[in-house]
Amino acid sequence: MNLITDEERETLLKNGREAAQGFNLDPMPVVKIFIPDGNATWLLTEMNPADHDVAFGLADLGTGAPELGGIVLSEIEQMRGAVGLPPERDRFFRATAPLSI
Repeated sequence: MNLITDEERETLLKNGREAAQGFNLDPMPVVKIFIPDGNATWLLTEMNPADHDVAFGLADLGTGAPELGGIVLSEIEQMRGAVGLPPERDRFFRATAPLSI
């Protein structure tokens, strides 16, 4: 499953390298992933340069308590919604503000 395009992956990795060096600590979200028949949504801002399966961002699993933190992409890929639909990348998502907003 391709939840992240090559261009998005490069931006996420760039943000991850900058964050590791203490720069750009509040980047714009790059990718929005959601489960069409569920309540879960993820906004990814960066990717771990040493482990491309780990991203960072906001995870909202629909419980009313969104959290910032590490996100394992292979775990998202295995999730399914109420009627079995897999997660999708929002192809039309364009961030207008960083996560801090």
